[in-house]
Amino acid sequence: MKTLASTLAPVLACLTLCAAQRSYTNETDPYYGQSPPVYPSPVGNGTSNDAWALAYQRAKSLASQMTVEELANFTHGWSGLCTGNTGSVPRLGVEPICLQDGPDGVRAQEFVSAFPAGIHLGATWDRNLSHAYGVALGSEFRGKGINVGLGPVGGPLGRIARGGRNWEGLSNDPYLSSVGVGGVTKGMQDAGTIACPKHWLLNEQEYRRNPDEDEGEAASSNVDDRTLHELYVFPFMDALKEGAASVMCSYNRANNSYGCQNSKLLNGVLKTELGFEGFVVSDWGAQHAGVATANAGLDLVMPNEAFWGSALVEAVNNGSVTRERVEDMATRILAAWYYIGQDGDDYPAVGVYSNLQKHAPVDVQNGHKALIREIGAAGTVLVKNVDGTLPLKSPKFLTVFGYDATVPGTPWTSTSYGPGFGTQLGDAYNGTLIAGGGSGITTPPYVISPFQSIQERVVADGGVVKWDFYSENPQPNYVNSEACLVFINAWASEGYDRASLSDEFSDNLVNNVAANCSNTIVVLHSAGTRVVDAWADHPNVTAILFAGLPGQESGHSLTDILYGDVNPSGRLPYTVAHAESDFGGLLNSSVDPGPFPQDNFSEGLFIDYRAFDRDGITPRYEFGFGLSYTTFEYSSLSASPVGTPVAGVPDPDVAIVQGGHPALWEDVYSVSVQVRNTGQLAGHEIAQLYIGIPVEGTPARQLRGFERVLIEAGGSATVNFPLTRRDLSVWDVVAQQWRLTEGEYDVFVGTSSRDLRLNGTFTI
Repeated sequence: MKTLASTLAPVLACLTLCAAQRSYTNETDPYYGQSPPVYPSPVGNGTSNDAWALAYQRAKSLASQMTVEELANFTHGWSGLCTGNTGSVPRLGVEPICLQDGPDGVRAQEFVSAFPAGIHLGATWDRNLSHAYGVALGSEFRGKGINVGLGPVGGPLGRIARGGRNWEGLSNDPYLSSVGVGGVTKGMQDAGTIACPKHWLLNEQEYRRNPDEDEGEAASSNVDDRTLHELYVFPFMDALKEGAASVMCSYNRANNSYGCQNSKLLNGVLKTELGFEGFVVSDWGAQHAGVATANAGLDLVMPNEAFWGSALVEAVNNGSVTRERVEDMATRILAAWYYIGQDGDDYPAVGVYSNLQKHAPVDVQNGHKALIREIGAAGTVLVKNVDGTLPLKSPKFLTVFGYDATVPGTPWTSTSYGPGFGTQLGDAYNGTLIAGGGSGITTPPYVISPFQSIQERVVADGGVVKWDFYSENPQPNYVNSEACLVFINAWASEGYDRASLSDEFSDNLVNNVAANCSNTIVVLHSAGTRVVDAWADHPNVTAILFAGLPGQESGHSLTDILYGDVNPSGRLPYTVAHAESDFGGLLNSSVDPGPFPQDNFSEGLFIDYRAFDRDGITPRYEFGFGLSYTTFEYSSLSASPVGTPVAGVPDPDVAIVQGGHPALWEDVYSVSVQVRNTGQLAGHEIAQLYIGIPVEGTPARQLRGFERVLIEAGGSATVNFPLTRRDLSVWDVVAQQWRLTEGEYDVFVGTSSRDLRLNGTFTI
């Protein structure tokens, strides 16, 4: 029987909560209005190129015939086969548009591929592989009849070392990230799928990104205008230039305005400065208002009507939102559909099904396992190799240790969704790690574990393998073993920020094996950076591989590297510190228990290697670092202007197109070097260009070029780095333009952000 107290408790709680909500939404502190208002929302016009112009002509013709009710129906999500489904307009023959996760494969479906994660692709430092990845990914979405593939990930950029979703993005550097995101976007759309770069913008932590109503508001990422553009807008610019037809807005607030109703970010930066022709879709459940989101530039809300639907019709009828704005929403969605060419009769029917629904197989894998294997190997980073420990020389006796070496056995455990070894918040993951957790993963058709592939190789060589996957302190039966391979991992997931950048169990495992085995090789599958000082200098740890998140062909990719079938060329897309404390204030997410949590990006432009360089902190392994089985020598640095570069801002009379002012993409300088392979093996070298821009408050060195080149033993290659106006410009907060500054620019070329073999200058 309920007591009076128990009956009144929820009422009292509600009164307290409601009072709290009233007080915090009416505080005099200026929480709102800190993000500059930019209105009205620009109307899409298709002026970027002929393809967009034709798409807009057809889209406007169709949208103009819709009633307000039909427009409202089309611009919000409905339940259906896909992760997201637009409404339809049967009267005009407009079918629902299907949106589906995720950035590394078609989510939760059969007969699809599990591609390497974004951070693994970033570690390849390969433009061509990024495009090939996008083509393969896009073809699988298209094959399933999906219109919009929700990826790639341009943010988070990895500002916070423990950020839970850092693994979905390609790098902690805006240039490396932008080039990769641009390549994937172009590839997806070349294959006939609408790409959806996300999360726009400043979604750098999981803590309170989208809290329940009784927790107050989402965390606000507070950033100055220059940092906003040079760090966080930058990773999306190549994708927009390549024609990205949709963009997803984020959960968090930015300068105290929600991402999906932030007129500065949507109307101002995206649709005006960068000339975006496509549509903006909300992250799932990221809409927090109706009229405000419509007028701020949101075009499609997911996964349901939320604050729109009939309320949007009412807003048009009472003048709060214009019909022109709502018609522009629908036009942008339809224009993207036409632009990618999805209106033809040959576009496949939706082939997305639940696991409980009987259906004929829709197999879209198309032999992509070979590409997955190639990228898996190319993104594996060798960071230690004592006296040529690797590659292995057809050993007859190997021992394998660690929970990460194999796929969990019975009862069956999904390699994507399985529990952590300790806690979900980050100790370790029980089973080999091929991806992180959350909406950004896919269910693999199979997983080739490291143990499976190694065992096959040893058996083929007539050898023996012994193993212990579960012990923290395995028995020291290693006398005849030629090498001991230890497999550990570091997991991360959407919805959580990591609790630590290491775990005691894994560190103990490595040290315990190394104490009894003089040739211990450590393989780390990691969803981002990890601290390894607990064992990296152990004299018996002879080789270390950062094996990333390689997808379904994990074991094959790794064995290709271990046995020397592929010469390692992966480079770290982030910094590995000696200690977690080296990250300072950029280690943890901002924990603010108040109703208006604030996350101040007070470090400005200085994250990851930029911060380590500024503060004189020596990393364990620097950004861009990685070893090869051969060696390379650099010479003959030269820099020459392309035409006559003119300092200042681009001509304001030239029309903006998608991707920004056309002048931003014009080459203004060219740098070249000679690279010679001085070793005994052919191999890929990742030549890296860093630039020092002569503007106060700018990092001493910023990545502004890279090339992955294959050079035969004893051979050489000329590596060219074209530098665009964008690459050399800074954001002028007064002029609100990208400005090319007069002065002397420092040039550094080398194999990492710290190993800079050549340097010089040029003047603009």
